[in-house]
Amino acid sequence: MAARIAVVNTRAANLHSVSKALERVGADAQVTSDPDDLENAAGVVLPGVGASDAVMRAINSQGFGEPIKKYAASGRPLLCICVGMQVLFEGSDEGEIPGLGLLKGRVEKFPSNLSENGARLKVPHMGWNSVQFSEDAISDSVFAGIPQDSYFYFVHSYRCLPKDSSVIAGSARYGEDVCAAALTGEVAGTQFHPEKSGDLGLQIYENFSKRVG
Repeated sequence: MAARIAVVNTRAANLHSVSKALERVGADAQVTSDPDDLENAAGVVLPGVGASDAVMRAINSQGFGEPIKKYAASGRPLLCICVGMQVLFEGSDEGEIPGLGLLKGRVEKFPSNLSENGARLKVPHMGWNSVQFSEDAISDSVFAGIPQDSYFYFVHSYRCLPKDSSVIAGSARYGEDVCAAALTGEVAGTQFHPEKSGDLGLQIYENFSKRVG
């Protein structure tokens, strides 16, 4: 029997697609609005689409803030997607509500004059982009076995700026080096959407479910 994975109800649009991706790789995924469910969960996913304040408001109003921090401290696997990764940080220029503070640093908007090789780049950063992972990440984490420079699907106007660069598990280039994935212990985050990234995205969910199991 598959270990249970709790998908936190952040009232985000990708709740359904994240749950379906987990089910597709054989995981027992259950969307929950009850913080007590984290106590006995073997794995937790924090999804997110939209604005930082909206996700933090959903987390705080349902009482998930401290339980998520307690869960992360327990050493069990926690996977955070897109805005779900951004709210791991201390705060975001996108809103006024503080983040969870599990990672030191802030989330800031892309510069308005973003460019590459003289060409102006659009914000939001939307579409497929290659990701270069750290050796530690691809050897033993939810990113294990992912080939370097694999393409994943991004949709974001804000990017994470960790104070400690060692938590950056993957980088993408979009006018500047962007934190595409973060990793500290069993807490992992992706700025891209694995559930929209084909077979390699599903491999990340499968890796996560195996670590949970």
